Amino acid sequence: MQLLPAVENILYLAGTKFGTTGKESYTWAMNAYLPGRVAQQFKDSRIVVFSTGNVYPLTAVDMGGATENIQPQPIGEYAQSCLGRERLFQYYSSKNNTPILIYRLNYANDVSYGVLLEVAKSVKEKRSIDLSMGYVNVIWQGDANEFALRSFHHCAVPPKIVNVTGPETVSVRWLAKEFGKRFGEAPKFVNEELETALLSNASESCRLFGQPRVSLEKMIELIADWVNAGGKTINKPTHFQERAGQF
Repeated sequence: MQLLPAVENILYLAGTKFGTTGKESYTWAMNAYLPGRVAQQFKDSRIVVFSTGNVYPLTAVDMGGATENIQPQPIGEYAQSCLGRERLFQYYSSKNNTPILIYRLNYANDVSYGVLLEVAKSVKEKRSIDLSMGYVNVIWQGDANEFALRSFHHCAVPPKIVNVTGPETVSVRWLAKEFGKRFGEAPKFVNEELETALLSNASESCRLFGQPRVSLEKMIELIADWVNAGGKTINKPTHFQERAGQF
């Protein structure tokens, strides 16, 4: 790492999530140890640190999502290690006066991955959809990328924290029915919606960056067309249904 050149701006995207259960020590090394090394090496850079809404507790659905002022209460070791990543960057920001923005993202979507694709494929393939995590936030990956680049203008000491997602609290049941209309299928469900979910409030993101350009309706349309056409996907489930932090 000492041989890497000094750079003005860094997007820090390194981390691990999928398959972390059973690999807890590796998860902590990637999500908490490595960030400390990077923060020390690039103390003179501006750094936008990708994090996750998983650091928040589950909140009441009618609350509108966790704001940046809510104290983290990560569920499970993956989420705990992500908070560890944030804490290491916060520590070195204070120690070295490094301007940083912590970018808490959930959930980014494209035609090849994401919550919307998972719901769409379940409907298309006549598989049951678990409603116990009955509400989600979603944003188009292109909008998330744009917001990440614009975040360099808001790096600060101590680090600024921003939730990045779409403005809506989206019902999974409603999503499935919307895809069902496009596929001519009646969605199948198991379990019922609970009163809490993993949700983020995107008010600050909207204040800084404006509304995402790609609407929820457009995302549904693009993904439905992709699934109907048999488009290629990367087969990386988000595990958005997980309530116990086991990824």
